[in-house]
Amino acid sequence: MARIDLNHIRHAYMPNPKSDADYALKEVHHAWQDGGAYALLGPSGCGKTTLLNIISGLLRPSHGQILFNGVDVTGLSTEERNIAQVFQFPVVYDTMTVYDNLAFPLRNRGVPEPEIDRRVSETIEMIDLVDWTKRKARNLTADQKQKISLGRGLVRNDVNAILFDEPLTVIDPHLKWELRSQLKKLHKRFGFTMVYVTHDQTEALTFADKVVVMHEGEIVQIGTPAELFERPRHTFVGYFIGSPGMNVMPVTVEGDRARLGAHHIQMPGGLTVPSGARTELGVRPEYIRLGREGLPVSISKVEDIGRHKIVRVQLDGQLLAVTLPEDGDIPLDPKIVFDPAGINLYADSWRVEPQRAGA
Repeated sequence: MARIDLNHIRHAYMPNPKSDADYALKEVHHAWQDGGAYALLGPSGCGKTTLLNIISGLLRPSHGQILFNGVDVTGLSTEERNIAQVFQFPVVYDTMTVYDNLAFPLRNRGVPEPEIDRRVSETIEMIDLVDWTKRKARNLTADQKQKISLGRGLVRNDVNAILFDEPLTVIDPHLKWELRSQLKKLHKRFGFTMVYVTHDQTEALTFADKVVVMHEGEIVQIGTPAELFERPRHTFVGYFIGSPGMNVMPVTVEGDRARLGAHHIQMPGGLTVPSGARTELGVRPEYIRLGREGLPVSISKVEDIGRHKIVRVQLDGQLLAVTLPEDGDIPLDPKIVFDPAGINLYADSWRVEPQRAGA
C-alpha cells in the first residue's frame, strides 16, 4: 500500500493555458495516507476523473509531482506504479472462466501456480463467486463482472492502491448497497489504499473514511462525513451534501448578528468577516426548529417523504427548507428558530472560522 502525495498538481487539456479557467484541474496539494479509503465526490466535469487518471498514470499532469511513499512516480506508467483500477464498465475476458480472469494478472507476473491457486481461491471466496469459479465470464451479470474487476485488484499483494471510477453505475440499485458494504469490509480487513470516484453522495459517505469534495476543478474540502455535514468549508459542500442541502441566505453582518431583510439572527461568537466580502449564512434544515416562537414565516409546500417531512417556508422572501418529524405539528402561525450549533457564516463562499481566544 502507499501514501499518495499530490504536490501542486495542475492539468489543462489545452496547450499553453493562460488562466485558472483554462485548467480542468486547478492546483491540488494534498497527502493521502497509506491504507486510507478516500472518495472523490462531485458533479460531472468537476475534475475528479482527471485527478484519478493522473494518480493512476493514465494521464500526466501539466504541472506538479505525484509521490508514492516518497518516490516520484509522475513519469511512470500505470503498470510501473503497481496500480489496480476498476472502471465504470466491467473489464473482463468473456472467454475465460472466473478463475482464469483472476489468475491472469498473476500469471503475467510469473507467480508460481500453487501461489496463484491459493490467492485466487481466497479472492473468489471474498467476492462471493465460489459457485461460479469454473463458469465463463460471458454468462455473468453486470454486478458479477464488476466483482471480477474488483477481484483482479485484490488478488495481487503488490498493489500500491486500488482506484475505482464510478464502479457501481451499471449495477442494479438493490445490489449497490451489497457491493459497497463488501468493499468496506475488504478495506477494513486488508487495509488497501483505495480511491473511489463517484457523483453519488450516498456511495461516497458510506464507503470512505475521508471524502474529497471537488468543485470546478479544485478540492474544496476533505473531511469525514460528519465534518462535511456539520462544518461545510464551502457553500458548494453545503449544497451538495445532504438531502435537502444546506440553506444558504445572503445576509449583512452587524457585529454578532446577521441581518436578513427586516430580521436579525444571532451568530456564534468569534467570527470576523473580511472587509468587502460577500456574506452568507448557511443553516442545514435539521438545525431549524419550526414552532410558535421565533421569526415569522409562511408555508410554501410540505413534502412527506416517510420518516420525516420537508417543509418549505418563506422568510422575508428567502425560500428555506426545514425538516420535521413525520408526526410533527405545523402551527397555523408558523415561526422558526435557528439552532446556534448549526449556523455557519460564509465570506465569498468560504466558511468563516471562529477565532480562538488569545489568537
